[in-house]
Amino acid sequence: VGLLESGGGSVQAGGSLRLSCASMSGPIFTDHAAGWFRQAPGREREFVAGITASGGYIAYADSVKGRFTISRDNEKMTVDLQMNSLKVEDTAVYYCAAHPGRVSALRSDLHDNSWGQGTQVTVSS
Repeated sequence: VGLLESGGGSVQAGGSLRLSCASMSGPIFTDHAAGWFRQAPGREREFVAGITASGGYIAYADSVKGRFTISRDNEKMTVDLQMNSLKVEDTAVYYCAAHPGRVSALRSDLHDNSWGQGTQVTVSS
C-alpha cells in the first residue's frame, strides 16, 4: 500500500497540528489497519495510534492519550491524526503505516507494515 503524509510543521507547546495520510493504492487500503508512528533523533520508531480497517477499534500510546485523536475515512482513503496540547517531547518525524492484519499486528510486526515517507513535527517551548 502506497501512503503519502501531509500536515507536519512547527508549532509552540500547547498548540495543535493535524496530520493526514492518503492511500495511493486504491480500495485495498480499506482492508488494512492503519496508524501513526514517530521517530525522534537517536530513538527507535514508536507506535502513536492505530485504527482498525472498519474504524471500530482504536489504540493509543499512553504518552498521547487524551491529546491525540486518530480517525479514518474509507471513502476518501485517508487516516488523520489530530494532535492537541502538543509538548516539546512530541517532536519527531511522524510516519503513516498500514497493515493487512489487526492493530496489534500493525503495532508489533513493523516489517510487514507499509510506510509513508514521513513528515516532520517540531514543537518548541
